[in-house]
Amino acid sequence: MLTALENGVGGGRWFSLIDKVVNLENLFAAYVTVAERNGAAGVDHQTVEAFGERLTERLDRLEQTLRDGRYRPQEVRRVWIPKPGSREKRPLGIPTVRDRVVQRAVLHVLEPIFEREFAEHSYGFRPNRGCKDALRRVDDLLKRGYRYVVDADLRSYFDTIPQERLRERVAERVSDGRVLDLVSLFLQQGILDGLAHWNPTEGTPQGAVISPLLSNIYLNPLDHEMARSGYEMVRYADDFVVLCRTEAEAEAALERVRDWVEANGLCLHPEKTRIADADGIGFEFLGYHFRASQRWPRKKSLQKLKEVLRGKTRRTAGESLKAIIVDINRTLRGWYEYFKHAHRYVFGRLDQWVRMRLRSILRKRAGRRGRGRGLDHVKYRNAYFRAAGLFSLEAARIAERRSSMR
Repeated sequence: MLTALENGVGGGRWFSLIDKVVNLENLFAAYVTVAERNGAAGVDHQTVEAFGERLTERLDRLEQTLRDGRYRPQEVRRVWIPKPGSREKRPLGIPTVRDRVVQRAVLHVLEPIFEREFAEHSYGFRPNRGCKDALRRVDDLLKRGYRYVVDADLRSYFDTIPQERLRERVAERVSDGRVLDLVSLFLQQGILDGLAHWNPTEGTPQGAVISPLLSNIYLNPLDHEMARSGYEMVRYADDFVVLCRTEAEAEAALERVRDWVEANGLCLHPEKTRIADADGIGFEFLGYHFRASQRWPRKKSLQKLKEVLRGKTRRTAGESLKAIIVDINRTLRGWYEYFKHAHRYVFGRLDQWVRMRLRSILRKRAGRRGRGRGLDHVKYRNAYFRAAGLFSLEAARIAERRSSMR
């Protein structure tokens, strides 16, 4: 298959792929990846650890059911998770471990085929690519004078992809009917939401292992159409922007996007899709707010961080201060690594807020009410927390800047 990927296949279509999907080595590799990512149990309540207890036996049986066509995925357990900075919640599907293993095995086979055709400006859920690459591309275009931005939002994209058209796009490169049947089974998996059961007729379940690849396959024609038209588009999954030099160019780009979206059974969110001036009110992309050659974490990104830290710094927390600091340091370091290119003012203010939360804990333990304030700043100076090992966002920014200057 690797040789064929290099040399190409006749007619650009792939036959006889099912043997590669059901290969025991592939199934084992799929399980290893699923186990590394862990995740919750599905409707059968079987954990990753439990599945692995009799792994050889389970994979042998799974291989046989796939080979003889008896495999049927179980229902997907739907849970609702909060949207950062919002009272709304979004659905997340949790397939069983067995079904995640099969989807991962199918992904191992299909991803190399389609990866070669994906556009350069597509960054989401692709090997060796990520959010930071997309952000660097946006930053480069802004510096080159692309100040007008089509800020597009596909309404409920994963839930509204037309399934028949999606299958047709997969079939443009895959002619193995049994693999196509597996894709159809995944798309039509039943949903269990509380006591409600149903089978979706459109969309691909969020949370399914194979959904990100399928979503990229469906939007790939849009990527190439915009590139052929000379537009600078940057896409991460269903989140994308088109950067233009003039407002007129941006209006034309938005019209092109709107025409394609409507022709392909999707819908742009009327309130969230707009043309923005990067030197004016700016725009948001992948957690950042861009404006006037600067970027900040968007409000929802800050709110999400604070929500997580509030949960770890409750005044009634029973852990020692050292244990609390170790816990929040993991969060702060991860957040800094992603947002370290934000405006410098962000970091000092967040450091102050974190120290206030810790002072409030110490104040409570001293038998006093309220937030950390007043004499607490004298009793528990910044150096106190620095000595206790608290990670400082501002100190990390300064150290990184000095290192880059050298």
